[in-house]
Amino acid sequence: MEILRSGFLVTSEEESQFIDLEISKKKSISISTSVFYEVVCSNALNKTSTLKGPREEILYLPCIYRNTGIEKPDYLATVDVDPKSPHYCQVIHRLPMPNLKDELHHSGWNACSSCFGDATKRRNRLILPSLISSRIYVVDVGTDSKAPRIHKIVEPVELFWKGNVANPHTSHCLGSGDILISCLGDPSGNGKGGFILLDGETFEVKGNWEKGEKVPPLGYDFWYQPRHNVLMSTEWGTPKVLADGFNPADVEKGHYGRHINVWDWNSHTYIQKIDLGKDSIPLEIRFLHNPDAAEGFVGCALSSTVHRFYKTEKGNWAAEKVIEVPSKKVQGWLLPDMPGLITDILISLDDRFLYFSNWLHGDIRQYDISNTRKPKLVGQVFLGGSIIKGGPVTVVEDKELQCQPEPFVIKGKRVPGGPQMIQLSLDGKRLYVTSSLYSGWDKQFYPDLVKEGSVMLQIDVDTERGGLKVNENFLVDFGKEPDGPVLAHEIRYPGGDSTSDIWI
Repeated sequence: MEILRSGFLVTSEEESQFIDLEISKKKSISISTSVFYEVVCSNALNKTSTLKGPREEILYLPCIYRNTGIEKPDYLATVDVDPKSPHYCQVIHRLPMPNLKDELHHSGWNACSSCFGDATKRRNRLILPSLISSRIYVVDVGTDSKAPRIHKIVEPVELFWKGNVANPHTSHCLGSGDILISCLGDPSGNGKGGFILLDGETFEVKGNWEKGEKVPPLGYDFWYQPRHNVLMSTEWGTPKVLADGFNPADVEKGHYGRHINVWDWNSHTYIQKIDLGKDSIPLEIRFLHNPDAAEGFVGCALSSTVHRFYKTEKGNWAAEKVIEVPSKKVQGWLLPDMPGLITDILISLDDRFLYFSNWLHGDIRQYDISNTRKPKLVGQVFLGGSIIKGGPVTVVEDKELQCQPEPFVIKGKRVPGGPQMIQLSLDGKRLYVTSSLYSGWDKQFYPDLVKEGSVMLQIDVDTERGGLKVNENFLVDFGKEPDGPVLAHEIRYPGGDSTSDIWI
């Protein structure tokens, strides 16, 4: 029996257990638990894929009040997404943080699929780094998954003193049991692509993960794959420069990123950089889920491109552009050319489809990546954006569309902003979408979004032929929150998902 990927960790109120996923010669995955998945993996087996498993019932989302004019703390929202529930599409719990203006952003777990084989590990703590305050909140979701509570707070001074880093972003658990968090800068607001390591039991700061004097000048997201002795990190920008908005002149000044940074996993040293171009700004990076695959994709925001990175025959790493979203020539906007601004990407668990959001153009795209070098566009849906009809922007030249899209309206609500964070259900049939990027940029590019609050939408996915369609019955309107409109960001499932878990 050939093992493709092992250790998907499932959490419920009753139990938390690891699942052994194996591909047999019959091209199915058998699992040592009462839950059954069947996967046919397109890349490993060159077949059409299906995935069966427990449907998601609740989601966790950080909700941000910074830059909205409402002096309330950010909070973690628990949203009911079970169609059988009387509270479907409702926020059923809110966990406020004890401080103002943290800017909660992304989240991760204390344990995930990388801990497979360790029976002492449970996925019961959600790690919530704060992008602006540099606090890290550890949230207990194991005691009551529908009513999380704060377990521990790591104060900024711990990151400052023990690691000389700040502005924590992406959190991934490690097979060792520790938690690795990437950072954007140093305590003074300068760029610095370092990492901080937390103890997986006590959540104390252990210090930096990286070793040696060489550190990239900028940081953002990361993914690792021990089978190939590598960690890949990306670059957003200098924290004190991007904090309150985007100035195109800062790209020319070198304040925004252009590289994939390559690290030796075993020695924790920075060994290579891959230049994607000065106007790229590479953000989210994803390896294929198959741990044997020495390749993946990175989405570049400003250039609106997707690059495939891969290991060469020489043993180093390289990248090639495989998708490009053409800019649109416009009037009435910040620049004469408007990029799509690819801000989030993900890969389905079977490695068959790639999804990404164009926050400015307003669409989500689905690509078949059975051939990773030649992704094929198979699905697209518009959910707002900056080029809608009747808005302040006029498109004067468009290489893709014949006319500007209509405003997006659902359940009588005209949705402000554009699609941003995305998360895919385990069976690949539902794509969840939120519309807030980061409060400082939301305020600049979509002031109505800040005034009215963000939304969460659900897109139905055709997993056979490809295709995207809005679920007209699903809307979570964060403009109707008790303390006023709020900006909801990243989406997490209690049992793990395609962007939180790494198979090793």
